[in-house]
Amino acid sequence: MNFRRGRREDYPEINLIPFIDILLVIVIFLAVTTTYARFAELKINLPTSSAEQTPTPPKQIEVAVAESGRYQVDNIAVGDASIEELAAALKKAAGDQVEPVVVINADARSAHQSVVNVMEAARQVGLTHITFVTQTTPAP
Repeated sequence: MNFRRGRREDYPEINLIPFIDILLVIVIFLAVTTTYARFAELKINLPTSSAEQTPTPPKQIEVAVAESGRYQVDNIAVGDASIEELAAALKKAAGDQVEPVVVINADARSAHQSVVNVMEAARQVGLTHITFVTQTTPAP
């Protein structure tokens, strides 16, 4: 039995207009009270310096290490492969320069001990700035 024959169902209705009004008031309030940082208007006076240009770069001593274990110091072959002979050649190449840089050009297949010998000879002479030369591989 259907006792609701003449009645239709009333669905609850949500009125969105007051909700939209409240959201607009909140947006206006936030827009008015927000502060904006303007870094583009910041004026800075940088300090000045009367320093001279940087000094000349230090002298470089090039040491080449071949795969066979032979050494060259500034394109002059070192006769004996001992650390003492390398140290004497490095001291001669350094001359009276203050803290020259020892640049080691070692073959990729040279023995690790050969490079360590160059580093030890540089330490004995008092040369502490040592760097290595590498080559980059081409990008595929």
